[in-house]
Amino acid sequence: MSKISEVVQRARAAFNSGRTRSLQFRIQQLEGLLRMIKEREKDIVGALEADLHRNKWNSYEEEIIYSLEEIEYAIKNLPEWILDEPAEKTAKTQQDECYIHSEPLGVALIIGTWNYPFTLTMQPMVGAIAAGNAVVIKPSEVSENMANLLATIIPQYVDKDLYPVINGGVPETTELLKERFDHILYTGSTGVGKIIMTAAAKHLTPVTLELGGKSPCYVDKDCDLDIACRRIAWGKFMNSGQTCVTPDYILCDPSIQNQILEKLKKAVKEFYGEDPKKSSDYGRIVSSRHFQRVMGLLEGQKVAFGGTGDAATRYIAPTILTDVDPQSQVMQEEIFGPIMPIVCVRSLEEAIQFINQREKPLALYVFSQNDKVIKKMIAETSSGGVTANDVILHLSVHSLPFGGVGNSGMGYYHGKHSFHTFSHRRACLVRSLLKDDSFKGRYPPSMTKMTRH
Repeated sequence: MSKISEVVQRARAAFNSGRTRSLQFRIQQLEGLLRMIKEREKDIVGALEADLHRNKWNSYEEEIIYSLEEIEYAIKNLPEWILDEPAEKTAKTQQDECYIHSEPLGVALIIGTWNYPFTLTMQPMVGAIAAGNAVVIKPSEVSENMANLLATIIPQYVDKDLYPVINGGVPETTELLKERFDHILYTGSTGVGKIIMTAAAKHLTPVTLELGGKSPCYVDKDCDLDIACRRIAWGKFMNSGQTCVTPDYILCDPSIQNQILEKLKKAVKEFYGEDPKKSSDYGRIVSSRHFQRVMGLLEGQKVAFGGTGDAATRYIAPTILTDVDPQSQVMQEEIFGPIMPIVCVRSLEEAIQFINQREKPLALYVFSQNDKVIKKMIAETSSGGVTANDVILHLSVHSLPFGGVGNSGMGYYHGKHSFHTFSHRRACLVRSLLKDDSFKGRYPPSMTKMTRH
């Protein structure tokens, strides 16, 4: 038996011992994670700085705070979540007890990602623990410093048999996927998502796939462009554009393209100064391979702002492209970098058609002072989530599910949605053995009953 198999089998044996079943145990483990974040915040910040050039403030605001809030929310609400949920009865079950019982699935696998390597590993882990599962954690090897840190600190704060961390690259992940799990949650690319789903199918393992895609951002003429562009620039250039729900491109009327360009430029200078390379708030591309891919998307484009890069430090300047051809390469794949194409459309209807002709995105953004425009965009398109007149923020609301649709993923989590994702909602009907007279009509023979109809 390989080392990976041993780890998974040990997690399953620990789960089968039954110790994850109690509310007290689950809360103890969640409190352990809470303590880990507070005591090892400096180490977490250091790993994020080493991997992604994140400063302390951005590390806290973009990752740590979301993990803390997710844990605190789960601890507060878990006593209610685990209660049996009464179900509506039919005419023939009025005297019975009908309810939904949430039970843990078993051993879950969480495969993290590199762009937010802490919170996008911790948040689903919180839900899996709250639901009473064992969890095998596989951090992304691309964010190497965070992967090593998680493997070091997680066993110090939670049960090391129930919640092991396995590090490694493609060979280790491939071997891990040969094991049987009861649920797999993966965050990453659509291509790898298909590999995960294929492997899971061999064991009929359900999956939650948080993928991505090109999230459109429609800017209406009836809009405060100063506020809109400041908010768009914040979401686009955060983490150097390496965010799965970042606004990937802008759709707008040709008459306001230049205004949007100038106001985006103004916001970038306001955020990062005249030279973003010198700003402690501006990130770096995670690897040389990703740097080369993103820079390659600029070929043949009309660069209206930025466009420069430094391979040695993996820096790419905040970049804006105008009059972008929808058939160009930059519009064929998720950019995942600090490049903002502006594509001109001549109406709301044309924008909706443009969006619907492409794969369903993980997020969609619309900026307008006209509520009818916002409602029409939501009603006539499909995406994992929507934020109107801002970007990204729907992820921060615990009561809203976070997930994709179609090519951008399947399933969802956050808050109670995470608890449901990692639980089996078991249908239960409990009936008395007394008074069988009212049920005699269902028993054979049937011929005597048929004459009554």
